[in-house]
Amino acid sequence: MTKYRKEKDFLGTVNVPYNAYYGPETARTLDNYKISGIMVSGTFIKYYAILKRCAAVANMKTGKLDTKIGNAVVKACDDVIAGKLSDQFTIDVFQSGAGTATNMNVNEVIANRAIVLLKGKKGNYKMVNPHDHVNMSQSTNDTYPAVMHMTTYFMVRELLIPALRNLQNALSRKSKEFSAIVKTGRTHLQDAVPMTLGQEFSGYSSSISRQIDNMERSIGPLLVLSLGGTAVGTGIEASPEYSREVIKEINRYTHGSFKVAKNFFDIQQNQIEESWVSSALRDLAIELNKIANDLRLMNSGPVSGFGDIVLPAVQPGSSIMPGKVNPSMPEMLNMVCFEVIGNDTAIAYSAESGQLELNVYMPLIAYNLVYSIGILSNAINTFVKRCVVGIKANKKRLESNVERDMSLATALAPYIGYSKAAHIARKAYHENKTVKQVCLEMRIMPEKELDRILNPRKLVKKGQ
Repeated sequence: MTKYRKEKDFLGTVNVPYNAYYGPETARTLDNYKISGIMVSGTFIKYYAILKRCAAVANMKTGKLDTKIGNAVVKACDDVIAGKLSDQFTIDVFQSGAGTATNMNVNEVIANRAIVLLKGKKGNYKMVNPHDHVNMSQSTNDTYPAVMHMTTYFMVRELLIPALRNLQNALSRKSKEFSAIVKTGRTHLQDAVPMTLGQEFSGYSSSISRQIDNMERSIGPLLVLSLGGTAVGTGIEASPEYSREVIKEINRYTHGSFKVAKNFFDIQQNQIEESWVSSALRDLAIELNKIANDLRLMNSGPVSGFGDIVLPAVQPGSSIMPGKVNPSMPEMLNMVCFEVIGNDTAIAYSAESGQLELNVYMPLIAYNLVYSIGILSNAINTFVKRCVVGIKANKKRLESNVERDMSLATALAPYIGYSKAAHIARKAYHENKTVKQVCLEMRIMPEKELDRILNPRKLVKKGQ
């Protein structure tokens, strides 16, 4: 049977599990919000603890926080940052507005851990108080947006962008590998003029390079923090030096380049910076989805489809059809992209629904951002490792398609005119002949001249 200790908040007495490091407000949250079973991200909690650590240092420097208490808080934060108390952060992402529940969960765990480090008993908040000491010079309303900025910034910089560079490099290598392989281009899903398979992959590589630039631009505004704004941006209960000192400490600890906001009211009222990042994630998902779909089409078959390329077989594709292999990795990437695009919609609605001095939907914004960045990073790395690096060109199929491609007649248009070239193209299709065969039968020009004009390799020289 669970043993409890009794703690109080201003609403009354609360039973808190005896061994728990959290306190009464977290206990109420756990009881009130049994919604999804999805917990606040461990990464988000880590950056909240980093902020609390830096706040304690800043408060000690400005003389507000007793050094004995402050040092205990710092050590407790170090334990949270190291993941030693991860089982104490189990509240649902769908919680009370603005993230107060998350902030208090962090405050209570750090306070009780600091109490234990000072040889006290959990719940003895005269030693270290979650509000008065751990939350000193702070409010949920300035710390939660700051943690969103920090978590999003570092996840994009340290996880997503490296994954994208990995993908861009893999696609670039495939572009070079396939540079001499001529294939039939396609527009409207119909045969078009020749190109190389390498050129096709160079387009994918270039698009990812653009997305890297876009992601890097999107996270720049996250470096502005409103710490010290406290409840509504006025800085009530924070010392004048606090903002400068806490951000200086955050930069020292994280090796970041964060700076104090010029207008605290703006940053605390609006989550437009998160919306910008989410939009960039959505655009990335759109681009990735297109690449995944192209690979599925080019891999389709293997007998009755395009059959341009062969994707690595990673697992059996059917429970009933023996030997069937599906494009599993592109399909996985499709699903991740759909999820990210949906998350962006939730973030957009949440960002525009802020009222007056606060946006109460920050927990949903934070959850979806962290979730999207995480699944995109993992999906991209998996996609590279288990799909892109192993793609093979189906040379025989590609060469056969190019030879029978009626769009080669496009090269004749400058010599014989569009109408006559179109007639030759349709005749070749209906009679199941090559364009060259029809031209020779119609005595359009000498074979040597036809070989020069209709040489597919000469038709793909641009855009390398």
